[in-house]
Amino acid sequence: MNRALICPEAAPDRKDATRAAVSPGRRRKLAIATGSTAIVLGLSSPAGAQVIPSTFEVVAAPWNAQNVFEPYILPDLTPPDARDEVQPEDLPVKQRQQPGYEPVGIRYGSWMFNPQLMSGTFYDSNVFASNTDKRSDFAAVIAPSLRAHTLWERHGIDVKLDTQSTVYNENSSLNQTNASLKGNAWYDISHDLAVLTNFQIAHLNEGVGTLSSPANAISPTPYNLFSGDVSVRKEFNRLVASAGVSVDSYDYQSTRAQDGTIINQDGRDGQIYALHGRIDYAFSPMLGWFAGVEANQRNIRGTPAQSLDSQGYRTLSGATFAVSHLITGEIGAGYARQEFADPTIGVIEGPSYRAQLTWRPTKLLDVHFKAEQIVTETSATSSSGVQANALQIGLDYEFRRNVIVSLTGTYEKDRFFGQVRSDRVTTSDARIKYLVNRFASVSVFHRYSDRDSDIPIFSYDKHQVGLNVTAQF
Repeated sequence: MNRALICPEAAPDRKDATRAAVSPGRRRKLAIATGSTAIVLGLSSPAGAQVIPSTFEVVAAPWNAQNVFEPYILPDLTPPDARDEVQPEDLPVKQRQQPGYEPVGIRYGSWMFNPQLMSGTFYDSNVFASNTDKRSDFAAVIAPSLRAHTLWERHGIDVKLDTQSTVYNENSSLNQTNASLKGNAWYDISHDLAVLTNFQIAHLNEGVGTLSSPANAISPTPYNLFSGDVSVRKEFNRLVASAGVSVDSYDYQSTRAQDGTIINQDGRDGQIYALHGRIDYAFSPMLGWFAGVEANQRNIRGTPAQSLDSQGYRTLSGATFAVSHLITGEIGAGYARQEFADPTIGVIEGPSYRAQLTWRPTKLLDVHFKAEQIVTETSATSSSGVQANALQIGLDYEFRRNVIVSLTGTYEKDRFFGQVRSDRVTTSDARIKYLVNRFASVSVFHRYSDRDSDIPIFSYDKHQVGLNVTAQF
């Protein structure tokens, strides 16, 4: 299963599917930023109340080679010497770096270093995501990070080291610290052939109330993740083909239940191996075709009474299109199948589809729509299967050059395999980001989640309201 199915992915410097032309040097820099951010956020974000994350980001080439099920922009078929620089107003609202607000960075030879420190606080109305034991609390968050990337014209390395500590005022059992070293590198064998790699070494925490967290847990579930991917991408004029192999290794630790007992999670330890490939063909600057496939082998420890080993695949194919500069998107359909060694779990399979559209009525407003169905598991190392259908709509509005307003709403219906359970999930996310200058920004947010389940123990609703202050250089 592709990691992007359960992990939210948001990249502040990705391009969308506009036809804005990019010079070769700038296009390389955009590709670098795209790949690093996808890895940084795509692999480290925990699954939340939803199976399908509320994301409207687009993966730019060449990094769609490692995100074969994510939509990406059509290639620019304009001759390189006829391309113009991309102006800030021609990029998606959330991805613009207006002059005077971009980070400065510290240059050392051919390397650039970008330190950042985020600190904030938030209020959670239901910290245990429970419908019987609702407790509210305030928490403080501090998250320092350091990104280092090369400035080479060809090839490149992009690495980020970050930590995030969350401390609750009254419920100390929820305190957690995540730490991660991740990055990517690419090697241009020729102008149309490249090798792409990424890795992550991390200590993370699975939040209380997420789909794969034990129902009666009062503490996050810590785990160690070792992840890597190697892909080869080849361009044949308008046809682009890629293939790669990835491995994810999980080492789960124990969490604590409401009655004080220890919940052992060693049965979720194991490795997931995957082979993936993608083909894209551009008929014109306005229309393209794509096909992606991934096959996996999961060797999960399980218990003496139940093996969690399985193997399966997922496919998706469809069209990428652009109706002038105003409407862009991608529509695809496919099939997913996962067969478990344990006959009591059996086979989880079914069709999948996705439609993602972006409408830009003005240069100050982006409106996003997404509809998706997948057949997957509640987590990569869990035995619970789920068929999820989601409808999402969001908008990003540039109120001023340095003030961005973002709103997202989602409705999702989950049908579980192996148990008589059906959930309906409603979520909303509203935030305002104020860029003070190139060294600081302030953001406020409100998140709402409501999970209505046929099994009452899994039903809950919660509000989160917070403030973050970020310093960068």
